[in-house]
Amino acid sequence: MNPQKVRRENVRELQDLPNIGKAMAADLRLIGIHTAEQLIEREAFEMYEMLCERSGQRHDPCVLDVFMSIVHFMRGGEAQSWWAFTQQRKRQFPSMSKISK
Repeated sequence: MNPQKVRRENVRELQDLPNIGKAMAADLRLIGIHTAEQLIEREAFEMYEMLCERSGQRHDPCVLDVFMSIVHFMRGGEAQSWWAFTQQRKRQFPSMSKISK
């Protein structure tokens, strides 16, 4: 969902989260996340690595940005576009900048 349209009190399904559409919701379910509340205790990088392993492919680093955005949101942060986390990801995980599809 577009982060500008997200209202924390209205989050009922994964697709109610910022930056999450049908495909990303399916990816989250693939790694065992079925409710938004499950994200509170998760780590974005571990989620990314698990998705790559379970799907059998290396995903674009922007997927990690999306995961960072939803974990941040579920821990009480503001709903932001996934690209607001790109610089943080590059600082925190510099090797991710060299990964391609």
